[in-house]
Amino acid sequence: MLRHTFVHLPGVGIKTERSLWQKGIHSWDIFLDEYGRSTSSFGQRKYEALSGHVELCRERLEALDAQYFAGIMPPRLLWRLFADFRACAAYVDIETTGLGAPDDHITTAAVYDGTQVFHYIHGENLDCLPNDLMQYKLLVTYNGTCFDLPFIRNSFGIPINQAHIDLRYLLAGLGYRGGLKGCEKSLGLDRGELDGVDGYLAVLLWSEYRKKGDKKALETLLAYNMADTVNLENLMVQAFNMEVANTPFRDLRLPLPCSPSIDFQPDPALIAELRHRYFYYSP
Repeated sequence: MLRHTFVHLPGVGIKTERSLWQKGIHSWDIFLDEYGRSTSSFGQRKYEALSGHVELCRERLEALDAQYFAGIMPPRLLWRLFADFRACAAYVDIETTGLGAPDDHITTAAVYDGTQVFHYIHGENLDCLPNDLMQYKLLVTYNGTCFDLPFIRNSFGIPINQAHIDLRYLLAGLGYRGGLKGCEKSLGLDRGELDGVDGYLAVLLWSEYRKKGDKKALETLLAYNMADTVNLENLMVQAFNMEVANTPFRDLRLPLPCSPSIDFQPDPALIAELRHRYFYYSP
């Protein structure tokens, strides 16, 4: 979709972009190879200036410079980067002891690259998370703008400047709200034995693990964290396809991904016991 995009060029908005599409100017290549020889609605000087920007875009895409496009693309349209940078994207989710009080910290984290799921545990290998994240050019989260990425930055004192698609806002623009779990249900994803487990129960699971050394609590927490992360790919693909369906390029729609196996299994008895102990029942 990125090669069909013009709205990131100086002085080009949604209406102008759609006008170009209607005239058959469907891609950067057509713009450069054919449009300049036809009557230009921009005028020759403007066309030449835009041609320079388009040439630079082709160079930056060939170099897989997602950060460049993130810097010039309207935030609402960052979904257009996905297909071109999917091979170097990571889906990211963290669990924490709270929402960001001074003594709160990350308990577990999961990163999914579309093939393999990596997990990180506080006190074990969590320090590897920042360097591992830097291997990716595009990050996909749900509410990572407000929570996950700032928490990671503050925890490790590092910048995270990669291109970033936040599904919370992308899905909201498509009419899907209600948090990650609500969006999953609306879009047909089933959590199985993890249905109803949420961030508060994740805090309880970590506490159970730390206080009692209960490995089942840790495994349940990791299963939950990794499910959060893996499901982001499915949601991203569905959102991409819905957005593409509103353009002339419906043939760019992507097949739904197959979910990978997760190495950890939740313990339903422990989940039920924690809910009973803390008089806590998720909706």
